[in-house]
Amino acid sequence: MTMPSADVAGRGTGRLVRPALPRRRSRRKVAVLVLAGVALVAAGLFSVTTGAYAVPVADVLSVLSARLGLREGGASVHDTVVWDIRLTRILIAIAVGAALATSGAVYQGVFRNPLVEPYVLGVSSGAAFGAGLAVLTAFALSVQVLAFVFGMVAVLATYGLSRVRGQTPTVTIVLAGVVIGSVFMAGFSLFQYLGTEEQLRRLVFWIMGGLHRSTWSDVAVVLPIVLVGCAIVWTYGWKLNVLTLGDEEASSLGIRAERTKRVLIVLATAITAIAVSVSGIIAWVGLMVPHAARLIIGPDHRYLLPLSAMLGAMFVIVCDTIARTITTGEVPIGIITSILGAPYLIYLLRTRLDYFSGRG
Repeated sequence: MTMPSADVAGRGTGRLVRPALPRRRSRRKVAVLVLAGVALVAAGLFSVTTGAYAVPVADVLSVLSARLGLREGGASVHDTVVWDIRLTRILIAIAVGAALATSGAVYQGVFRNPLVEPYVLGVSSGAAFGAGLAVLTAFALSVQVLAFVFGMVAVLATYGLSRVRGQTPTVTIVLAGVVIGSVFMAGFSLFQYLGTEEQLRRLVFWIMGGLHRSTWSDVAVVLPIVLVGCAIVWTYGWKLNVLTLGDEEASSLGIRAERTKRVLIVLATAITAIAVSVSGIIAWVGLMVPHAARLIIGPDHRYLLPLSAMLGAMFVIVCDTIARTITTGEVPIGIITSILGAPYLIYLLRTRLDYFSGRG
């Protein structure tokens, strides 16, 4: 995978200088981000009008203006479908897609590995364990709360296990994530074995992902946390560019590599855990979307991170729309993302082998 060049002044002097792009290239990248934002709005508008009960765009705008207090309005079928059902799913899809894609781009940059994705540190397994515990024991705490808590616990355990003499080598932390993830998945499998038929159905549907239980309460909690988390991560974009050159190079340029990696890992994991807690496990988004963004805009994380977030949000919106319209029932969104994501990675593997080998 191509990594950004060390376009940084002050090499070896200990002074930290932000890299600069030629003005023409930066304008092109900003234009790409603007177009991605427009496409995201269009995807959301398409999703809110599409379904078993079609709603014209004019009626969607009428409902939104009434809810925002711009005109008088009352309860109607359109109001219920648009405001209480579809809009909540779209906003949660934006939060989940942005969180998973941003985390994927961060992990791939921090670990300098194009095959790393958000669940590598065990966050999905920990979240699944927490959800299973809530379903099986009927804790007073909700499934979302325990899923978030155990997702973070899994990552903290992974990080603690991987520490070697004050350092966190990439290979060690990935292996620790595999170990911790296996432990939590074993617990989740035990919950499936011990649960009733109804509990098993809930656990299986949760682990395959779905946005059908989205509410405005979820939106009020998840969306602000994800947006703030992504914004903070984006401010580290230029430091992430330097980290991809190696820890020694980063240190020579004045960046505290271990501290920066620790902050990025915690932030990326937190937004992943909060996203997984409401959506269940949605595969491929964090692995596939950053590669698509990198091919479009290049490896500069200052632009790669926001583009990944927007593409991830669009991808989850489209997949959720397909999931709720492809049949009369509800197909788990994880199935749709796997069906669409796997062929894309196969295409990259067969046509862009140099991309994964580091020569592209």
